[in-house]
Amino acid sequence: MARLNLIFPEDQFYYSTTLTVRVTDINGANHLGNDSMISMISEARARFLFEFGIGETASGGRLPGIIVTDLATMYKAEAHARDQLLFEVGVMDFNKYGGDITFRITRPADNTLVAMAKSGFVCYAYKSGKVVPMPEEIHQKFPRLNWVD
Repeated sequence: MARLNLIFPEDQFYYSTTLTVRVTDINGANHLGNDSMISMISEARARFLFEFGIGETASGGRLPGIIVTDLATMYKAEAHARDQLLFEVGVMDFNKYGGDITFRITRPADNTLVAMAKSGFVCYAYKSGKVVPMPEEIHQKFPRLNWVD
């Protein structure tokens, strides 16, 4: 099976946030577990969307919500309890219905790249239960980003 290789342009990161690895995030091998990393990526995504006024479920908002379609994660180093991790979050590859949210996760204390991840999403109307086209208003929030077909 081919190994995953995620490389993102530097200019597509729009947001950053710091999360702390909790003792309960540690697995039997004594490092950050995959399930906990996915939870941390989800938290970073939620903070990013909130910062840009995009609701995940669009409860009461003008814009549709989003729904995650896939997640790819490439681990580069271990993280341990009480490590502070920096999540840099961006977007790329917008299309008619969605795009990708990207993540670069580092440990600033020693400048170590811990992981790279990419999460696909589509715009979703939760009331009707349907995928909907991405509103231009979302695209305008990220002016450096080009659409792909």
